[in-house]
Amino acid sequence: MKTFLKWLLLLPLGAIALVFAIANRHVVTVVFDPFGNDVQGIHLTAPLFIVLFLAVMLGVLLGGFASWLAQGKYRRSARVARSDLAQMRNETERLRAQFASTRLPAISSSDNSRAA
Repeated sequence: MKTFLKWLLLLPLGAIALVFAIANRHVVTVVFDPFGNDVQGIHLTAPLFIVLFLAVMLGVLLGGFASWLAQGKYRRSARVARSDLAQMRNETERLRAQFASTRLPAISSSDNSRAA
């Protein structure tokens, strides 16, 4: 079912991207020099669909990186929690071993009558 839904979503998106690429084959020049108004500076000449696909890919990468940075505090707290859990497990095992090695004195029936 999951594979079917993935194909149900990706197939139309791929078809739209293909139609977009065919319709936008015109060559454009993108100038990366904000202060110059001529094409002599740093520029890219490519079909429009390639420029737009590259812009979308760059946006996805930058968004993923920003998300990764924003979630750093959660990854750090998870590391601390795992470390605390490991320490508590070790302490629990140590206390269980210590408790098992310690023998409690047997309670006699005369001790029960005095306590009441």
